[in-house]
Amino acid sequence: MRIKHFLVLVLAGLVFAGCAMDTSDDDGTSSTEQDLSSNEHAAFTYFVNRGLTKRQAAGIVGNLIQESSVNPTAVQFGGGPGRGIAQWSVGGRWDRSHHDNVTWYAAQHSEGRWKLHTQLAFIWYELHSVGGYGLAPLRKTTTIRGATLAFMRDFEICGTCDSTKRVEYAHQVYNAFAGTGREIDVDNMDIDAEEAVDVQYDPDAE
Repeated sequence: MRIKHFLVLVLAGLVFAGCAMDTSDDDGTSSTEQDLSSNEHAAFTYFVNRGLTKRQAAGIVGNLIQESSVNPTAVQFGGGPGRGIAQWSVGGRWDRSHHDNVTWYAAQHSEGRWKLHTQLAFIWYELHSVGGYGLAPLRKTTTIRGATLAFMRDFEICGTCDSTKRVEYAHQVYNAFAGTGREIDVDNMDIDAEEAVDVQYDPDAE
């Protein structure tokens, strides 16, 4: 019940999110509450498994909820440049920045750029390998609020950030997932379904 209540709050809050998104319902790719729960839990587990604390992982996911509801096929509302779970910009970190864009990274690993695992792995690549996106300051944080604000400042580098909402989401993520023993293996979750999305659905082609 706690997780279901958390999802209701998230879905309601995204109406007012700083990076609102457009994920057309016409092609059957809209996210259900179960999809959102799985994506949020998978993202949280992914970053904990990379050595971040649960508070730090929650801070990242709180930002991703604000950006996209952790929907890898999210397109910024109104045709804006934001794409994917972190709303990387077309013309920059989505498809143009030299050796620092989702499209290039996906091709290097023979994966679809719209897959959740690809985008989570790219976040870690930017944090760990590219540099300059705030991994060191993030690792120094000891609170959910501190982790959320560090990731917002150094990685998202957003315009209208709405930090209060990001921190609220991060606390909800921590409360929902930090105490659970169940982990989601993002490397193997719904592979067939994700590959079908990669082949049949490209939001940029609409």
